[in-house]
Amino acid sequence: MRGKRTIGSLAGAMLILSAAAAAPAWAGSAQPGTRSAASAAAALPAPVPCNTSAGSCWLPPVVSRWQYQLQGSVNSSGQCIYPATGFINTAITGASFATGQQVAPTVFDIDIYQDGKCYTPNNYGVLNTAAVNALHAAGDKVIGYIDAGTAETWRPDYPQYQSFNTSCGGCLLGKPVGGFRDEFWLNINTNVSGTNPNTGQTETAQQFILDELAARLAKARSVGADAIEFDNVDGYQNKTGLAISAATQEQFDAAIANLAHANGFAVGLKNDLGQANDLQPYFDFAINEQCWQYRECNFPAPGLQAWPSTYGKAVFNVEYKLSTPKFCPQANSSSFNFNSILKDVNLYDVPYTPCR
Repeated sequence: MRGKRTIGSLAGAMLILSAAAAAPAWAGSAQPGTRSAASAAAALPAPVPCNTSAGSCWLPPVVSRWQYQLQGSVNSSGQCIYPATGFINTAITGASFATGQQVAPTVFDIDIYQDGKCYTPNNYGVLNTAAVNALHAAGDKVIGYIDAGTAETWRPDYPQYQSFNTSCGGCLLGKPVGGFRDEFWLNINTNVSGTNPNTGQTETAQQFILDELAARLAKARSVGADAIEFDNVDGYQNKTGLAISAATQEQFDAAIANLAHANGFAVGLKNDLGQANDLQPYFDFAINEQCWQYRECNFPAPGLQAWPSTYGKAVFNVEYKLSTPKFCPQANSSSFNFNSILKDVNLYDVPYTPCR
C-alpha cells in the first residue's frame, strides 16, 4: 500500500468489539475494539530480544531526520529517474521548518524491492540493493518496507498467497484495501488452515503468513536493510471482510515483532495507535501517518507521545494534509520530540519538507 491510512480517526474507531458468533472465521467484518493492558498482556507471547547474532539490531536514534519514499522517483514527464540507485533519490534535501536551511535525511524508509513500474515490461522482482548500497556509502540507514497484513498482487510471492487461499476455500484473502484494488486484506487468524505450497504442510492462515514474512525478512537481509517496517497491521479497525478481533491483531503484531527480532532486525510499529501502549514492549520505534491531522498523537494516553521520552524510542511521523506550521512546532517540542515530515500520499521522493 502506498501512503494512505486505512482508517480515518482513531477516536472514531474506538468502538466495542462485536463478534459474529455463527459466521465462519473469514466471513463478515469485525468492528474496531481495544483491550486493557492487563488482559492483552495475558494473551500475548513474551517479547523476544533482538538477536545480534543474526543481524545488527540497529536502533534509530530518537532524533533521526527521515525520508519516506515508496515509489520510484519520476521527472515532470512521469519517467523514472535515478536508475543507478534503484530509482530512489538518495541525495534528497528539503528546507527545514525549524531553520529554513536545506537539510538531508539520515534514515530512509524504502521498499526492499525496486518499483516495478520503472521497467519495461514491468518487473517487481528486483531487490533494491542498489539504493541500500548507495545510502550506506553515504552513512545513512535504511528501514525496509514489508507489507504484513495485506497481499499485493504484483509481489513476486503473491502466487503463493493465491495457492494457500485456494487450498482453504478462500479463507486467506479478504476484501480489497480501500483505494487499492490490487491489494487484499489477509486473514491473520489461527482457526482456519490450508496447505503451504512451499512445503506441502497443513498450517493455519497466520502461520502461513509468518512463514512468508520470514522469507521476506531473508530478502531484506540480503538487500542489507538495517530495520523493518511491517505495514497494514491494523486490520481489526478496517472493513476487511474478515472476522479479525482486536485480541488477534495484538497477538499477530507481537508475533511479527518477535519474528523480526529473531532475524536480527529492529522493527517499527506502523499506525495501530489503539494498541500502541500494549505493543510498545515489542517494537523498537514507531512509524505513523497523520496523527497530527487526526489529533491522536497521544491517544489513547499516553500513546506515542511517551515513546521518545519514556522509552527512548524514535517516532517517525508523516503528514499529508496539514501545513507545517500546524504540526512542526509541536512535533519538534521536547514534550513530543517526533521526527515529522510533510509529504503527499504518493510517497515519491518529492515533495519533502522535514520539521527538524
